[in-house]
Amino acid sequence: MRNKVTVVGSGNVGATAAHWLASKELADVVLIDIIEGVPQGKGLDLLQAMPIEKRDSFAIGTNDYADTANSDIVIITAGIPRKPGMSRDDLLNTNFKIMSDVVGKVVQYSPNCILIVVSNPLDAMAQAAYKLSGFSRNRVIGMAGILDSARFRAFIAMELKVSVENVTAFVLGGHGDTMVPLPRYSTVAGIPITELLDQATIDRLVQRTRDGGAEIVKYLKTGSAYYAPSAAAVEMVEAILKDKKKIVPCAAYLEGEYGIKGLYVGVPCKLGANGIEKIIEIKLTPDEQAALQKSADSVKELVGVIGV
Repeated sequence: MRNKVTVVGSGNVGATAAHWLASKELADVVLIDIIEGVPQGKGLDLLQAMPIEKRDSFAIGTNDYADTANSDIVIITAGIPRKPGMSRDDLLNTNFKIMSDVVGKVVQYSPNCILIVVSNPLDAMAQAAYKLSGFSRNRVIGMAGILDSARFRAFIAMELKVSVENVTAFVLGGHGDTMVPLPRYSTVAGIPITELLDQATIDRLVQRTRDGGAEIVKYLKTGSAYYAPSAAAVEMVEAILKDKKKIVPCAAYLEGEYGIKGLYVGVPCKLGANGIEKIIEIKLTPDEQAALQKSADSVKELVGVIGV
């Protein structure tokens, strides 16, 4: 039986996620949207690319949730995108309404799926999906840390002129201005970057990572990032479908880990066939713990607004 992954939202993030999924031959892909014609057209276009790519992935676009039935994983990208000058928080109420509609339909047709939430503001939308779905916390995961860590890794590799394959980086906390990059856990071929870069350079790269999404929005003017966010979501899908037990930073519902209870916050997680199979607790310095708590507080404020 082949795996089936549904991507909700056929905009840039959703369509690009569908492309990565199909090109990696991870699953058959269903692209769904409320806009008529767009998911169908993009799905058909993607299907026709498969003979060229020599991949036996089937792709379909639809407006009908019945076509998504029995999906193994559902990636939710639906929502309005961020525009210049707009914070992720501005998106809150509109995207919560969209999330409520989407999650209800997804659960109806795929009650056993794992949800990966990409919609912004990320942590609050993951919490909304968790509460709306009634799923256990291991089956509702927010995509943020992989993206933020990838940005940090890219900037470290550029600065040191080394292969991105040599660079690991850790970013914790909420997906936004309060994220917590951890330089002492970020390495190049196992060497901490604190041994390779001076503090001023590290501070500059950390700030650019925090501003990573806004920097791209500023350039694009009418949209936001989509290649890296969709690739990050697909890395999570691959870890789950292949039961890789891969440790990556994800937004997870904490029940006391890191001293935080009842909130979605970015932490290291082991991803496997059951979704989040373990939350890894690492020792933080008092400053890092304070920064993580501040990040959690900003998420708490948002979920308070939408009542989840």
